[in-house]
Amino acid sequence: MARKRIDSPLSVWGHYAALITLALITLAPIWVMIATGFKPDVVVQSREPIWFFFVPTLDNYEYILTRGKFDRYLWNSIIVGTAATFFTLFFGGLCAYALARTDFRGRVFTANATLLVRMVPPAVLAVPAFAMVIQFSLDNDLAVLIFFYTAINLPFAIWLLFGFYKQIPVELEEAAIVDGASPLQVFFRVLLPLMKSGYAVAGIFTFRIAWNEF
Repeated sequence: MARKRIDSPLSVWGHYAALITLALITLAPIWVMIATGFKPDVVVQSREPIWFFFVPTLDNYEYILTRGKFDRYLWNSIIVGTAATFFTLFFGGLCAYALARTDFRGRVFTANATLLVRMVPPAVLAVPAFAMVIQFSLDNDLAVLIFFYTAINLPFAIWLLFGFYKQIPVELEEAAIVDGASPLQVFFRVLLPLMKSGYAVAGIFTFRIAWNEF
């Protein structure tokens, strides 16, 4: 019979000490972010950082909520992020389904090539995109942001959803068609419930990028 290992109290306390240290290191940036929100401007701009001993103030939040147009910026971010996510999932899902179920030469290469487009840094596209927007007088329009965020995130969504669609047996669709289901019924009643996890991953990724942009 194997002997049961009994850890000494010293090793147990050392294990917990290591976990506590790791937790403090992980929570340190969060504490700095929260504490900075309650610091006066003099403390924030001081040469020597002050981490704990300062007089907290709510002036920063009062300025943001009353004079900083925070509600407008928040609403714009919600609109852009939600709309870009919806259009990315809609068009990306259709393209991924067509690639997964349509047999043509170069299908796999086309699916993988979409991810190569995503490797282009968005900063490289910023200058020509801005010049195009100014030329057509489309600046200060949320629809332009939605369009560009959709275009930037489509390659990743297509590549990701393509892999999920390939894992679903085509026999499920054929059985639904034999039972009299229309193509839309096959998509919404058979495929879409099985694709929830794939759409969730693509949606979180798209919304995060659109939300985090300045």
